[in-house]
Amino acid sequence: MPLDLTRSWTDPDLDLYRDTVTRFIATEMEPDDAAARQRGHVGHALWRKAGTLGLLCSDIPEAYGGGGGDFRHEAVFYEEMARRSLTGLNASVHSIVAHYFLNHGTEAQRQKYLPRMARGEIVGAIAMTEPGTGSDLQGIRTRAEKQADGSYRLNGSKTFISNGFLAGVVLVVCKTNPQEGARGTSILVVDTDNCPGFRVGRVLDKLGLKAQDTSELFFDDVRVPAEGLLGGVEGQGFFQLMADLPYERLIIGVTALASMEGAYQATLDYVRERKAFGQPIANFQNTKFKLAEIATQILVGRAFIDRCVEAIVAGTLDTATASMAKLWGSEAQGRVVDECVQLFGGYGYMNEYLVTRMYADARIQRIYGGTSEIMKEVISRAL
Repeated sequence: MPLDLTRSWTDPDLDLYRDTVTRFIATEMEPDDAAARQRGHVGHALWRKAGTLGLLCSDIPEAYGGGGGDFRHEAVFYEEMARRSLTGLNASVHSIVAHYFLNHGTEAQRQKYLPRMARGEIVGAIAMTEPGTGSDLQGIRTRAEKQADGSYRLNGSKTFISNGFLAGVVLVVCKTNPQEGARGTSILVVDTDNCPGFRVGRVLDKLGLKAQDTSELFFDDVRVPAEGLLGGVEGQGFFQLMADLPYERLIIGVTALASMEGAYQATLDYVRERKAFGQPIANFQNTKFKLAEIATQILVGRAFIDRCVEAIVAGTLDTATASMAKLWGSEAQGRVVDECVQLFGGYGYMNEYLVTRMYADARIQRIYGGTSEIMKEVISRAL
């Protein structure tokens, strides 16, 4: 059966916005996706095109160059890309960076970066993970030493940085006072253009997300001016990171569910056309039962994720509930896409098929943004 894809949070204006998004995806993203997966990034031109259409930073106030909408506008863009397994334009990380500026930056920082990010002139990245840290952000070793003129000298390395290759601005999580633990953590703003000591390493060869420029970043005596301290006060980095986690984790839940919807529809189309033993495989009881299970998971999940979207728009989404959305969504995505691959048979193992790419892309959802194990820990603390 076709799924009812109506969102409880949509309205006629958002439906028109979704039409704009799908046209952009069809004309600008899908034709280049295979090439982007080969080269490992989508290129700056696509970011600028998205910015020109107002698809970037859609929930940033108009006063800072954004679209003046809310999280629903962001969700529309993420959903339509996820339904097609288009992962190269990581607009979610870009928006997360924009929200760090909006929620924690100084007024000068907001004015300097947000309009350019909304136009797609610069791509945003946030550098948290290091080769030896993973989810343990308190264990980071990247260090920024304050100089006599108030500037900082930044040294360290980061890995698994989404948008790292194309980034024009990087928020670097570092220690400004290593003796203070979490309270000694700050976030520095690094402009990558003509930045001595800054170097992008290799675009990492990943299982999935082949069009996403996930990179290593190196900082060797990088000078960051005093005004490059996010918010202007040292030691606020850990608080700033924790404050925006619900936004990030709901994005993962939203994209997980949309990916499940896309995989279901592709599988439904396939089993109706593919024949075995003289009949479409959609007629087999096993196929019917598997599709029934998938459809049920998606519709049940839709009710919860929609509730979370409504909550974040209302400003009431808490960290534990957002962690539930991330945990359930990413785990269910893995199960559902795996079942879809099975129904494709051998073709489900071929990269030319959407479900194959979805299968590879889905695995990271249970890791980044906090692993499933970390989500369980966060949720359990709130019980």
